[in-house]
Amino acid sequence: MFRIVYISSASKYFDISEIETMLERARPKNHALGITGMLLYKDGNFLQCLEGEEAAVTKLANTISQDPRHSEILVLMRGPAERRLFPGMPMGFHDLTKEPLIKHSGFAEFIDSPLIRATFSLDPSRSLNLLSLFSPQP
Repeated sequence: MFRIVYISSASKYFDISEIETMLERARPKNHALGITGMLLYKDGNFLQCLEGEEAAVTKLANTISQDPRHSEILVLMRGPAERRLFPGMPMGFHDLTKEPLIKHSGFAEFIDSPLIRATFSLDPSRSLNLLSLFSPQP
């Protein structure tokens, strides 16, 4: 199992319908590749976890890095993982700008944190902690 976690800025504002369209296209492709993960969106920024076989995850991450809808991509974590955090989820999604996420235990640490380089670059494990709040596993 291999995992990549990155943050990026949207090159333009995304409304929820555009993100849903993107997810509708990505989910079947990810499923076919055996890739699972989670995408978080807040105020024009993305935090994404991709997990699966190393070659597939790396290829997808390279494709995303070339996508003009993203800029300022920063890989926070890249390497082997003991297990999937998002099994059965070819691409989970949460809009942190609008969702009432206070119900998630442990969210207080992140409630006012933007999904930007400064938030995670000194301690990349914070990104995995935030993503883990949305994992279906205990």
